[in-house]
Amino acid sequence: MDLTKYFKSIVEQDRCAVVICNLEHDIIYMNPAAIERYKKSGGKALIGKSILVCHSPQSGELIQKAVLWFAESKEHNLIYTFHNEKENKDVYMVALRDEDGTLIGYYEKHEYRNAETMERYNFGEKIQ
Repeated sequence: MDLTKYFKSIVEQDRCAVVICNLEHDIIYMNPAAIERYKKSGGKALIGKSILVCHSPQSGELIQKAVLWFAESKEHNLIYTFHNEKENKDVYMVALRDEDGTLIGYYEKHEYRNAETMERYNFGEKIQ
């Protein structure tokens, strides 16, 4: 069974921005949340561009260093990059690997720390 459409649907439904890059640092995919989040910087037009031009030179160096660290070992797969206090979220870089464990790229992962405000199991009807 090809699970590709299931995995793609998971990422596309995520409310957090997901930006996937290849090993050349080219943005190869942005989920709808990322396209919206980075709209002022070009949104969907960023696909195909280098993520390094979207960051300061210091951040670009750290991104490149993280990718080298990912390449050192199949055990190196997650690195914490910063906490955004304004949005109360942590941001990570995550290694992407093929079936053999070979590094093929990376992505940016956002984890918000705020409690959910949505009503539980709200199907659009009043729950008694």
